[in-house]
This record gives sequence, structure tokens and C-alpha cells, in this order.
Amino acid sequence: MTLLDKLSQFFFSGLTTGSIYAIIAIGFGVVHNASGIMNLLQCEFVTLGGMITVTLYSFVGIPLPVSIPLSIITVTLIGALFERSAIRTARSQQIIVLIFITIGASIFVRGLALTVWGSDPFVLPPFSGNRPIHILNATIVPQNLWVLSVTILVVVTLYFFFKKSLTGKAMRAASCNRQAAALSGISVNRMVLLSFAMSGGLGAVAGIIIAPITTTSYDVGFMLGLKGFSAAVLGGYGSMPGAVLGGLLLGVTESLATGIVSSAYKNAVAFIILLLVLFIRPSGLLGEPVAERV
Repeated sequence: MTLLDKLSQFFFSGLTTGSIYAIIAIGFGVVHNASGIMNLLQCEFVTLGGMITVTLYSFVGIPLPVSIPLSIITVTLIGALFERSAIRTARSQQIIVLIFITIGASIFVRGLALTVWGSDPFVLPPFSGNRPIHILNATIVPQNLWVLSVTILVVVTLYFFFKKSLTGKAMRAASCNRQAAALSGISVNRMVLLSFAMSGGLGAVAGIIIAPITTTSYDVGFMLGLKGFSAAVLGGYGSMPGAVLGGLLLGVTESLATGIVSSAYKNAVAFIILLLVLFIRPSGLLGEPVAERV
């Protein structure tokens, strides 16, 4: 295999993982725009998406085309329930306190998942077989195309939702100015509730489509979530185009570093990039720089 062939292989592998990071990063951004919160429970949404699907398919016997939407709906409801029960009813509405609530919830859900499913990894069957596909001297499996296709579908759907629908426009208005949105008749609490529900659904989608490639377990969402957060910061925290760009760049860079240098640096790449971005351009590649007050 020539160097060009290897680079092509690393590139397509990076696009696959980068697409997962992008979906997770969008989930982080949706909640941040609506509430200003960094929702660390997003990591566990990824875990729950894969594990609930495995439970429904492998243990209950529900066909995969039915198990997947049921799992997404379940995690979406969990996201909404968390906002309604923990975030909205918190005695303090300070952002830092709410962030710590999401951290505590994340730890609790991860421990509960360990108790329910154990520490063994599980796998979902590929959505359309395992026959290799050759593209530009790279060999990929159909599940890689599923990941890329679902990511494109998610991005396009969210674009039209936020640009064309009344609810999407109301969410954008609430993210720009909560007080003005409330005065114009928009229920800000409802928009925040919807943002947590959407982040749950997005996390579930990411966890489900990657499970046939990398397996899933009680803690699989932890590292994926942190890398998704790094992708969100890289692209511009709260920006959907930035989340997509950051996720793809991070995925490809990580894949190239793993293949060319060493797999030992796989997890370090994301956090090195995160530190560099925070030092050099804290607003991210597509984020708007915040003017400092003197």
C-alpha cells in the first residue's frame, strides 16, 4: 500500500469519526445557545442511545428499524425530563451551578449504566452488511457511509428547522436575547426544554450509528462526548457550521496522527487541539470574537 493509499484510508476513517464528533458538538451548541449551559450529560446521551438500542434489539427482540427510533425517542424524553426536573427546579440559576448539576447527572447516569449493563462491550449489526467498498484506493464498510449520510441529514434538517420553522426561529430568538424573546411572547422555558430534548436525540443518534463500528458500552459516551466538546470549541462554541467544521477537522487530524505517528496519541490529539484553540483563538474558527471590556 502506497503512502497515498494510506492517507486516503486515514482520511475516510477520520471523516467517519469526525461526523460523530460533529453531531455531538451540535448537541452541545443547541443547549448552550438556549440556556448558556455546558451540558456534560450530553456524553451519557451518546451512551444511552447505543445501549438502549442494543437492549431492545438483542435482549427484547425488537427489529433494528424499530429499535432505533424507539431508542432515539426514549433518550429525547430523558433529555427533556432532566431539564424539567433538575435544571428548571434548581434553587440557583447561576450558570456554574447548573453546569455542576449536569456533571453530577452525568456521573450518576454512567454509574447506573454500569449497574444495569455491566462493563462488557456490546455491538450492533451493520445497517446494510459488511461488504467492503473501495473509494479512491481506500477501503470502507457501508456503515461508514451510513454515518456520513445520517450526519448530512441531521445538519440539513436542523438548518431548515432553525431557518424556516416558527419554533426554530423562536429558539434562535431566545438564544440571542432571552428577555426580548419573552417580551415578544416566546416561552423561553419551553425553548430550553426543547433544546435539552434535541440534544438528547442528537446524542442518541451519534451513539447508535457508531455502535456497529466501534461497539458500545456503559462509558463509551464519555470520551466521545469530550471530543465532541473539543470539536464544538474548535469550530466556535454554539455555531452549527462551526460544530460540523470542527468535528470533521478533529476527526481527520486524529486519524492522521494515529496512522502516521502512533495510536498512543489518539486521545491526546483532541485535547492538544483544544488547548491550542483556547490559547490562540478562544472563539473558535467560525465563532465571533468577544470584545474585552477595559
